[in-house]
Amino acid sequence: MPEGDTIFRTATALQRALAGRVVTGFDTALAQLSRVHDDTPVTGRTIERCESRGKHLLIWFSGDLALRTHMRMSGSWHLYRPGETWQRPRRAMRVRIDTDAWVAVAFDVPVAEFLPGRDLPRSRALAPLGPDLLSPEFDRAEALRGLAGAGDRPIAAVLLDQRVVAGLGNIFTSEVLFLAGVHPDRPAASLTGEECGAIVETARRLLRANTAPGSSGRIVTFRSLRQLSGRASPDEGVWVYGRRGRPCRTCGTPIEGAKRGVDARGTYWCPRCQRG
Repeated sequence: MPEGDTIFRTATALQRALAGRVVTGFDTALAQLSRVHDDTPVTGRTIERCESRGKHLLIWFSGDLALRTHMRMSGSWHLYRPGETWQRPRRAMRVRIDTDAWVAVAFDVPVAEFLPGRDLPRSRALAPLGPDLLSPEFDRAEALRGLAGAGDRPIAAVLLDQRVVAGLGNIFTSEVLFLAGVHPDRPAASLTGEECGAIVETARRLLRANTAPGSSGRIVTFRSLRQLSGRASPDEGVWVYGRRGRPCRTCGTPIEGAKRGVDARGTYWCPRCQRG
């Protein structure tokens, strides 16, 4: 599943290409979007802005209309010039937004809905979200309260709960906890204020580093002495994620890993560097 950094970069690209442009054409394979477009056409509206909220992507149109999409495991947004060949088959198209200069296409996006902008604060998907780690208005105090109030739940599960903090997925959760020196099974209630602060600050730092201009299209938290390339193996740029059985980059102890929760999400840690 794309993590908060991917959605942020996608929103940034869409914002640069689409903001201020008029929609010249709209198409969708999703009935719930078609009904709204039939009643109150998207064509002719101006795209006001594109932004991310945790793992949700929002496209705002004039006339108080917003499109919310969530990528889940396989969704993605692409940008093409008019007439340019798509990299994905047309049958994978779920949403298409045409302007004079760009065509934005959502492929295999499983979650998409139009909402009046005034209703977004009450949206069942957005209202429960915790502080967005990539937001300029990030509320650190609220994030710390969320961690402190999570009880005996394992801290790895707490960080994946978008109601506590928004934007972290499996990879960042494992990497953040490693760098903070906290075992993923630690009950949240056992963490000190200093540990909670380190987790929040590390999460913010890693997400921001992976959304900075020129950052890689894949998550990078560890940089070896040689230049990372797009051909490097997936675990080359991380500390622990996906490295089960391989030596810890800090102490040499074999990395451990397990599937956790009802979604069997992969979690990785160093049994020596991360306190239980």
